[in-house]
Amino acid sequence: MPRITHRAGALLLPLVLLIVAACSAGPSERPAVAYRGSQQQVPPAPAPPEPAPLPPLGPPAQQALGWQDCTERTRLEIGVSTLPEGMSFSCSRLLTSLSPPGAISSGTSRISLLSVGSGSIPLVVVNDIRGVPGTAFTARLALKLPPEMLETFRIIGMDRRGSGRSDPATCFPPAARETIVGFDPRATERAALDRLLDSVRSASQECLLELEKRAQAYDTWRTAADLEELRIELGVPRLHAIGRGEGSRVLATYAQRYPRSVGRMVFDGAPDPTLDALGRTKKQAREAERTFDAFAAQCTAGNACPLGPDPRRTVEDLIERTRATPLPGAGSPVTAGTIVRAILLGLTDPDRWHELVQALDAADRGDGTMLGRMVAPLLHGDAAHPPGLDSRVITRCNDTTLRVPPQRGVGIATELVDRFPLFGGVLAQQLVQCSLWPVPQRSLPVPSNPALPPIPVITTATDPLTPALGSEHMADRLAAGITVTWQGTGHGALGRSRCATLNASGFLVHGALPAENTACPA
Repeated sequence: MPRITHRAGALLLPLVLLIVAACSAGPSERPAVAYRGSQQQVPPAPAPPEPAPLPPLGPPAQQALGWQDCTERTRLEIGVSTLPEGMSFSCSRLLTSLSPPGAISSGTSRISLLSVGSGSIPLVVVNDIRGVPGTAFTARLALKLPPEMLETFRIIGMDRRGSGRSDPATCFPPAARETIVGFDPRATERAALDRLLDSVRSASQECLLELEKRAQAYDTWRTAADLEELRIELGVPRLHAIGRGEGSRVLATYAQRYPRSVGRMVFDGAPDPTLDALGRTKKQAREAERTFDAFAAQCTAGNACPLGPDPRRTVEDLIERTRATPLPGAGSPVTAGTIVRAILLGLTDPDRWHELVQALDAADRGDGTMLGRMVAPLLHGDAAHPPGLDSRVITRCNDTTLRVPPQRGVGIATELVDRFPLFGGVLAQQLVQCSLWPVPQRSLPVPSNPALPPIPVITTATDPLTPALGSEHMADRLAAGITVTWQGTGHGALGRSRCATLNASGFLVHGALPAENTACPA
């Protein structure tokens, strides 16, 4: 049965002095309790509301938004030679309000959309802000979904505000972007971290000048509002959706803000709602190290591993060498920071680990070109795909109230580099990147509505971005969170685990609830 979390508030029974005067008596102010003999009888607390029933799929979407065919453009973008017979893609844009919470008006924003599938029921996919744009992710996911999902739903991917083909939040000076991405991953001295802060200061000032009041409108809170505007434009009573990784936090925020609009939702990995940004960073660093160990074990399990019998030692030596002498690459030099970020990106998809092995092997022999290409989307862009770093940093800083002063930054960097030598420094720097950004007006809500419908939360045993334990905590906080555990590796299970994908499809299409604590083999 689904997990149901009960929360009962404390019942306060005030003690009332009844003062009886000899000549008069005031009105009774007794508390609402009854007495039998000498024992006080307290009325039982009301039972918490039951979770909402599973919503029906509902009516089809209205023919709105002016969809236009974009099949060939999308095929080239996702890098496939042919598409399954009958598969096509359509693209559109949604006009939404850009105003940050509390502001009167800051204009509008165009959100890029992609749809695929022959069904008539909308199913929206929300990807991580730190991943590929949502439209491209949805197109790739559609290639791996069961036919019944494509026949039932019109699957709609959305580029998060500020990213992909949506109106971009591109404001970092190129030099600051290069410094932030390539910064020394093992820097722990105050003087070194101050150089990072100089680049962060330059980037923050440039963004605040260029974006003005819009700068704080790129966040999860407003992205949830984008989803509600999309639901209204589609003309459907409830939003059915899939959230991947940090995109699940968008859906959790949506559920808190618009509980009556919640349809069937699946969270494929989710950030831990019980931890602050520092706590989540430490857990992510630990899981990233574990994922690298799985990557190294796979490399050494088969034929001769190009990284030698101890890939971790090989990579650590490579990082240490390039701290002083960057590698040549295609364009920019490939620094130690570039290498670590490339590894972290590569670990998210085990299907491409062979490419990561080749890139690290080439770097160990003095050529950083392949690793440089892996992080290029963070640094460089074009009219259709802006540099990814800007929207990632802006959204992350708008989503947390944590601001790390310089001296505390030294302590955090030292702790994480010592505990997690490969990834601790880079992840600590993400906290420092928000130091000079305005503090948001509100914290993101923690899931707490006791009357939401059941929501399956899929966890991946070794996930370098959203650790499994944090996803379990998200399921615990939902009114009826159902945990489906995939004993696999990488970021996200849908489309990679047949078991997890079929459980999600059965729930979304047929309303079949997965059994609590379903375990899917690796």
